[in-house]
Amino acid sequence: MLINYNLLIKLFITILTICLSAYFFYVGYLSLNLYKSINPNPSNSKTNIDAIKNNYLSKPDNTEFLNESKKNKISTENEIIIEIKKNDTFSKIIDPYFENYIIKNKIINELNKEFNLKNLKIGQEIYIYQNSKKIVKTIIIPIDFSTDIEIEINETKITLTKKKIKITKDFESNKFFIKSSLYEDGKIVGVPLEILSEAIKLYSFDVDFQRDIQKNDEFEIFYEVFINGNKGNISYGKIKYIKLNLHGNILEYFIFKDEDDHFDYFNKEGKNARKALMKTPIDGARLSSSYGVRKHPILGYNKLHKGVDFAAPKGTPIYAAGNGVIDFVGKNGGYGKYIRIRHNSSYKTAYAHLSNYKKNIYKGIRVSQGEVIGYVGSTGKSTGPHLHYEVIYQNKQINPMKMKLPSGKILKDNELKKFNKEMKIIYSDFLFYLYE
Repeated sequence: MLINYNLLIKLFITILTICLSAYFFYVGYLSLNLYKSINPNPSNSKTNIDAIKNNYLSKPDNTEFLNESKKNKISTENEIIIEIKKNDTFSKIIDPYFENYIIKNKIINELNKEFNLKNLKIGQEIYIYQNSKKIVKTIIIPIDFSTDIEIEINETKITLTKKKIKITKDFESNKFFIKSSLYEDGKIVGVPLEILSEAIKLYSFDVDFQRDIQKNDEFEIFYEVFINGNKGNISYGKIKYIKLNLHGNILEYFIFKDEDDHFDYFNKEGKNARKALMKTPIDGARLSSSYGVRKHPILGYNKLHKGVDFAAPKGTPIYAAGNGVIDFVGKNGGYGKYIRIRHNSSYKTAYAHLSNYKKNIYKGIRVSQGEVIGYVGSTGKSTGPHLHYEVIYQNKQINPMKMKLPSGKILKDNELKKFNKEMKIIYSDFLFYLYE
């Protein structure tokens, strides 16, 4: 029987091709599954904070900071994390872990030399590490974002060390359309509450948040993120860039450090974002009553309402609307608990119906714009918790929502040249982090 070698060669090549195709298809399938497991939502180009943290903590270069406890030979298998609750004391927290009260008192005495234990806050965490015999060998107390106090216990010897933690700086960009409110929509897309509060304070000079913002107005923001490499905690720094497009009216600001080493915000022309006085010296509040004649809710007759009211929960912080000196603090008739600030020879602001004053607020003390001075309440003639806010110009109340005040510093000469360079870099970085 004659063998057709050409046919055999063709058959062999066909079988080999099929096998190789099946192999590469299988490898590609596995690679696709692996990619999906690493990137469950590849269409979302927005880098969120968890991704930043996980990416940072997975880098080999950061292993020495990822697990500081391993470097110090602390067994994480015997790690106990205690969150401080109301009425907790350090003595009460560590009491169950020490039968020997001499050692416990030594720890407290050594710790008191470096740190006031009264400064422990509710929600703060304390880390206790035991050996295999359940004997406490190490206690770690984070006293701020970048500093730990580490207490080593070796029988009766107590060693206390302050350790600086590696902090990594990163950035985050956000861009979204407003559907309900800047605050609510910001929370939905993941902008931290601290950053949203700062943004609202910055825009409170120009924007009436109840009336000026409409559906589909656009908001952009770029801000600093700090990652504690030891525990993966996150903190937020300064806003670097911010833009609010109010149906064509664009409010865009860049951070800049001036010749006096002060950070502030300026528009593209180098004009300061801050005005002499804030229109809304409170976060996230609803304008419940405008300036003008109205029927008084308690007295029952028409009367000129000489300020504006902002409805807000009791205890909401109230800010000084501008730099100045406390002119009056105390009870003031129907105003209830009341603060008045003198800003210059022409302008004063008043804050009424407070539940309380911030500690160390008294007549004659100087306050800065944006500084907390008191808290929303319902004292005096009031039907519910709100802030009654007045702007007084030459001893006569005027409408805060209609006042037009000059902006602060305007950059010139070398400062303006430096600002223009930094502004371009900031905007470039904003776009990079938005679309990376």
